[in-house]
Amino acid sequence: MPNHSPEFIDQCASFTDLFLQLGLPSSPEAIADFIAEHRPLSGDVLLADAPFWNEGQAQFIREQKRMDEPPWTILIDQLSEALR
Repeated sequence: MPNHSPEFIDQCASFTDLFLQLGLPSSPEAIADFIAEHRPLSGDVLLADAPFWNEGQAQFIREQKRMDEPPWTILIDQLSEALR
């Protein structure tokens, strides 16, 4: 388990609802571990196309981006940025 800065843990807390929706562990520490494990995601890969999602998770991300409604699109964009 990586050692994360308190600031990074606080930033990850904003992703709790998104991770719950994706069926992933949603504590700030678990989210920080997920980001650390899966970064860096290449800039030419769409977040929904990342190899670490299952089909349902990727579909949720695609649908939310297509609908373009906050707060999901904001959180998805922020997660994408955090993984770069």
